[in-house]
Amino acid sequence: MNFTIRNAKKEDMPAVLELITELAIFEKEPDAVEVTVKDLEEDGFGEQPAFHCFVATVNSKIEGIALIYNRYSSWKGKIIHLEDLIVSQAMRGTGLGTALLDKVVKYSYDLGVKRINWEVIDWNESAIAFYEKKGAKVLRDWDVVWLDEAGIKNYVAKL
Repeated sequence: MNFTIRNAKKEDMPAVLELITELAIFEKEPDAVEVTVKDLEEDGFGEQPAFHCFVATVNSKIEGIALIYNRYSSWKGKIIHLEDLIVSQAMRGTGLGTALLDKVVKYSYDLGVKRINWEVIDWNESAIAFYEKKGAKVLRDWDVVWLDEAGIKNYVAKL
């Protein structure tokens, strides 16, 4: 199969949002996506981009993405966070996921980061097996902690 992995462009954001929505549906949270195409365009392509995105295209159609951003570890130094690696349902098992992960790892290596972090939902055994096969460690004894927008507002209201 012929495919290309390249840096995303601003005009790719509608297709990127479609894949983000497809992932949300797969993860049983179809109404969780709040980000808009405009948000993605502004946040990814403004003066200080909040993220970098790679797209995988097949016959000029975007069939996969890897969305990353910079983080910092107080223990290790510079790291990259892989927010999402998404391959359309129709293209899973074709090598697109591997090609996208390869691109993220090479990009991160060239930046000299000390680690690449990401999360995987615990019931997605095929993704876990994929990542472990690539040499990633799945830390099953760590829990993800977050404050969502409502939690942040409630927290601040109590200050």
